[in-house]
Amino acid sequence: MAVLLVFLIVILVGSDQIIKMWAVENLSHNGGVGRQFIHIGSLRILDLNYLENDGAIFGSMSGQKWFLVGVTSIVIAVGIVAMFRYMKKSKFVSLIICLFVAGGIGNLIDRIRLGYVVDMFEIKLFDFAIFNFADMCVTIAFCMALVYTLFIEPKLEKAEKKAEVEGDE
Repeated sequence: MAVLLVFLIVILVGSDQIIKMWAVENLSHNGGVGRQFIHIGSLRILDLNYLENDGAIFGSMSGQKWFLVGVTSIVIAVGIVAMFRYMKKSKFVSLIICLFVAGGIGNLIDRIRLGYVVDMFEIKLFDFAIFNFADMCVTIAFCMALVYTLFIEPKLEKAEKKAEVEGDE
């Protein structure tokens, strides 16, 4: 399982970096004009639009490169330890942490190498921030963690308590 999680992190980070390299080469010279990507007729759903984000989520903490590098590095290190620690207890939780770590590494590489994070996906269906593949990994991990916390963990706790009561009898 550990090898699979590490392999998945490598694949996700590699995919993120390839997408970002493509965005730099193909979108950064458009003068701020995005490319339509997913649309139904005239309804634009998702465009590709190059953005250099030197902050955190929604551009907050702009210009705080070394603070963001430090915090992200600590979160990644803690995440890696937690991922291996939870591996025997819950493969699902380990997968969640794996996605968080991969997203963090993908954006950390940009921050260290470029001083900013390359974003390229812009939802046009409604007004939303421009984001990247690493951000999607983190968002999917967050949604999975929410599902786990709200629906799976309570059932596991209930089953554990039931097993304890039956074991005491």
